[in-house]
Amino acid sequence: MRVDWALRIVALASLCAAPLSDARKIGKTELRERQHEAAKRFMPAAGPFLEKRASGWAGKNITFTNPKASEFFVDGTTIPEVDFDVGPSWSGLMPISGAANETRQLFFWFFPPGPTGSLDDLIFWTNGGPGCSSLEGLLQENGPFSWSVGTAKPIVNDFGWTNLSSLLFVEQPVGTGFSQGTPNITNEDELAAQVFGSLQQFLEVFSELKDKKFYLTGESYAGTYIPYIANYIFDHNESLALNLTGFWVSDPSLSWDVVQEQIPAVSFVHKYKNVFSFNQTFLAELDSKAASCNYADYFDKHVTYPPTGLLPLPGTSTEADRGCDLWDEIFNAALIVNPAFNIYRVFDTFPILWDVLGFPGSFEQIQLSPLYFDRTDVKKAIHAPLNVTWSECSNEDVFVRGDESLPPAFTVLPTVIEKSQRAVIVHGLADYILIAEGTRIVIQNMTWNGQQGFQTPIANDSFIVDGVGALGNMHQERGLTYFEVDLSGHMVPQYSPKAAFQIMEFLMGFRENP
Repeated sequence: MRVDWALRIVALASLCAAPLSDARKIGKTELRERQHEAAKRFMPAAGPFLEKRASGWAGKNITFTNPKASEFFVDGTTIPEVDFDVGPSWSGLMPISGAANETRQLFFWFFPPGPTGSLDDLIFWTNGGPGCSSLEGLLQENGPFSWSVGTAKPIVNDFGWTNLSSLLFVEQPVGTGFSQGTPNITNEDELAAQVFGSLQQFLEVFSELKDKKFYLTGESYAGTYIPYIANYIFDHNESLALNLTGFWVSDPSLSWDVVQEQIPAVSFVHKYKNVFSFNQTFLAELDSKAASCNYADYFDKHVTYPPTGLLPLPGTSTEADRGCDLWDEIFNAALIVNPAFNIYRVFDTFPILWDVLGFPGSFEQIQLSPLYFDRTDVKKAIHAPLNVTWSECSNEDVFVRGDESLPPAFTVLPTVIEKSQRAVIVHGLADYILIAEGTRIVIQNMTWNGQQGFQTPIANDSFIVDGVGALGNMHQERGLTYFEVDLSGHMVPQYSPKAAFQIMEFLMGFRENP
């Protein structure tokens, strides 16, 4: 028996060793070639715009006849740290009204179209917060140049939205970024009036942009801003020389916190259990609490296609009943396991990458001071006020008593979907701060164009990205298109730029199907 077992062990060892000795090794050269081929699938269809930059900027310039426009001109060869020509742009402070004594001003940065962009369209972008700067979107999401987290220097953004049309970034409301004045608003209608007034003044200076097709876009708390701004424009369209055509909100704040954070939180942990790496005891505790808080079976009970009626709250609070704040409990536990846990993209671990804007993850972290937009040379280049200490998110309340408006899903969102030619809601599936499953609940509880929610289920793997294949889920009904993007966190244009670009092409009618 001893000899027999010995022979078996020798034979087994031989079998195990054979594949190892015969295995083909991949050298660095071959690995790089494979990486290069894979990267090609994520390049724009027209090819890298770096080639167009080699001989200088090759975009579509717009001549503005109002002499005041020259006061806002930014030379694209003189933007600090950018070692290529960004092309002409215009930035500075614009008052929110034409009153002689108006002290409230919003900071803007406008870019004309790139070489493939349309001269007939204008995209407006705002970040959320409330009180977070749209210059974050410009520099790290969809602007013509990018200096994203962990990047050594600014680079050309091949998926910048100037490759679609003109692009206007606005820091709003008053109290955000470089914008000037004392915050005095209490609700979204007053915020919309600020943006509307500033757009009116902007078009007086840059009158060649009048009558363009206009698209409102933004993310996070801009999911509240954008529907209210759109509704205000539709209600006062005779006073604004733009044709509001559609809107985009991504990872949006649309409803109550209990819906978009609490109900789906434990389900999200189970979906990404290997990322959270919680022990079985804690997972069982979360499951027990989710059941007692009426979160565990909420989706199965209430989220049907089509809906059978209005969807109830799981308890009595629009935030969380006592003992039912599981979102925070999960967040605190995640930080113990992974101190680099990022609510905006849950895959992140150490090291925390540096960020020229000082906000690389869940928390502010300034590794290099001053921040890029707080540098004096940058402020001078873009006509920003030198006396402002810029930060990505404001340290003061931009709503003096908090935002008193109801979430847009209960008020204006259905109306602006109905009035728009196209409307898109986008959600990154790796976002924890606002969870995609919660957005599904919001949609199924909302009535627009005569029916409540989607009538048929959202099919898996139904969002097909050109050259990549299935990268999430997509569903269209009655003027609303909903996208869920795999591997993307909260900032979809940053984390999944090709998918975001394709969605914008659809929104703007540059492609018939998503």
